Amino acid sequence: MSGLYVAAGGGGDPVGTLIAARAIGGDPAGRAGPPLIATYAWERPEVDPTAALLGAGDFEGLVREAAADGGGFGAFTPATRVRPPAGSTLPGLARDLPARLLLLDPAAGLAALARQIASMAAAAGGRIHVVDVGGDVLTHGDEPALCSPFGDALTLAACRLTGVPTTVHVAGPGLDGEIEERTLLERLATSRPLVPDRDAVAAAARALAWHPSEASALWAAAVLGARGAVRTVRSSAIRLTDASPGLYPLPLEEAVGHNPVARTLVEERPATLRAAADLSHRLTGIHGLESEHPGMPRQNPPAGGTPPPDRDRTMKALRAAADGAGHLTLRYAARTLGLTWRDIPALRTVLGSHTPLLRLT
Repeated sequence: MSGLYVAAGGGGDPVGTLIAARAIGGDPAGRAGPPLIATYAWERPEVDPTAALLGAGDFEGLVREAAADGGGFGAFTPATRVRPPAGSTLPGLARDLPARLLLLDPAAGLAALARQIASMAAAAGGRIHVVDVGGDVLTHGDEPALCSPFGDALTLAACRLTGVPTTVHVAGPGLDGEIEERTLLERLATSRPLVPDRDAVAAAARALAWHPSEASALWAAAVLGARGAVRTVRSSAIRLTDASPGLYPLPLEEAVGHNPVARTLVEERPATLRAAADLSHRLTGIHGLESEHPGMPRQNPPAGGTPPPDRDRTMKALRAAADGAGHLTLRYAARTLGLTWRDIPALRTVLGSHTPLLRLT
């Protein structure tokens, strides 16, 4: 094994983390077996109407894995189910990603999360690779578009407390729309990026076909050669550049040095998850247990339904909604048509789209 891979922020990060794991491990075809990927169960409100950071008690059918150090943790299988009214894409990812998905459950606080990650790392061979798609793991806490820094900071702090050798990897700087690419590249100036190949992206293809993650889809598309402006749910124009396919490594200490929430978590070691979230709010103005920045406008979820059968008329409507961008995310396309993320596979069929983004030109 090449170590434990930690999807820093939850949501769609396990998809990008699988691509990163294939590249970092030097095994794009997956001959060495499925990597161990640890992730929070934390989704967008359109997936999980509770918008909560879910723990082991929110799932049925988690497999309890024992670790050699006496610890243990939960693993997802395709048969795992989330307890209503919560929602989760993780059972589907356990089915469609060639990886072993493990649950990061921070409910008992930072120290317990660190012990959990240490147990996982021991089971995976003793090294940790933190993967963040987009790069808000390197936040300074004051970027104007920042909306979800807490999960990444909690991950950094917990990994720091494990004492296990850890490398942080930023995939696709700026692609989550929270920190500008230029700013992140300045913070990554000493990093020599690795670029995954097409086989690494192909390993995530089944998940990318339906998962609503935009950042991971943007990164996958950039690796496959897409460039130019992309219309997303969160941003009118995220631009794919020649820097976008990169996977940028840096030492854990350097990443913690950038992130004031992670640094203060390590220094103060709050006893509860709520106290850790309050700390994040104190430093950034963003409360860690809220799903989005409180100043961001909330959109009503689409009603869902059946994609229009006329491809030409549908494409015309999507081009108009793109506002000049050459690509759309499938999540944005579905929302434009009044569909939900669950309708993405049917929409792909109507449009004849088999790539991570919908190309309009």
